[in-house]
Amino acid sequence: MKDSVNMTLLYDYYGQLLTDKQRECFDLYYNQDYSLAEIAAEVGISRQGVHDSIARAETMLRHMEEKLGCRCREEQLQKALAVICDAAGQLSQSDDAKTRSLAGDILRAADTIKE
Repeated sequence: MKDSVNMTLLYDYYGQLLTDKQRECFDLYYNQDYSLAEIAAEVGISRQGVHDSIARAETMLRHMEEKLGCRCREEQLQKALAVICDAAGQLSQSDDAKTRSLAGDILRAADTIKE
């Protein structure tokens, strides 16, 4: 996965754990596509300060994912739900009414988890 996409996903999970300055620099760099010089002018710190702030934010986000694994767990959950939905979809085509009914229950439960 492209590193910028990965960083943005990690930010979605753990961004609130960053300092206000790190969040602002990170958002401008990754989400608004500002250059380091543009961020420095916007925030009022040096270009090197912006670079350091973003680097610390990236390190913190990676560290939080290593320790907590929320993004990884979410990916695993989505893959497992896809398998469950696929299996229930196949079961819903059964000739047995009870099997079709149970497959419907499974699909509704999976949809609830997805929300």
